Amino acid sequence: MADTQARDGYYYTEKHEWVKVEGDLAQIGITDFAQNALGDIVFIDLPKPGKQIKAKDSLGTIESVKAAEDLYSPISGEVVETNANLGSNPAAVNAEPFDTWMVKLKNIQTSELGNLLTAAQYKEYVSKLD
Repeated sequence: MADTQARDGYYYTEKHEWVKVEGDLAQIGITDFAQNALGDIVFIDLPKPGKQIKAKDSLGTIESVKAAEDLYSPISGEVVETNANLGSNPAAVNAEPFDTWMVKLKNIQTSELGNLLTAAQYKEYVSKLD
């Protein structure tokens, strides 16, 4: 499986979202597998800062030329920032899915990270989908 499928240091959901924890903040985005499945991303709707999110709650929607899908939060926390660049350039997710975060959360529940997949587990999961 290609290294583009998952990066070490990130946690993953079976719905193809990733979370990367840095200090007391968590960045959330979608995986390479997800952006490939969606195709060209044309619009992303994200929550406003201040919104409380629980793990597995909808974070917003992502629309491509093929479909519109809900985005789900891998962990609980409070939205502190959304990636403003995605308003004018949603296709950045296609180009760099692991470097293009969508939201940042604070007051995160790090205990929930144990419910997520590691990079190795996610690669194995994705390999069974091919």
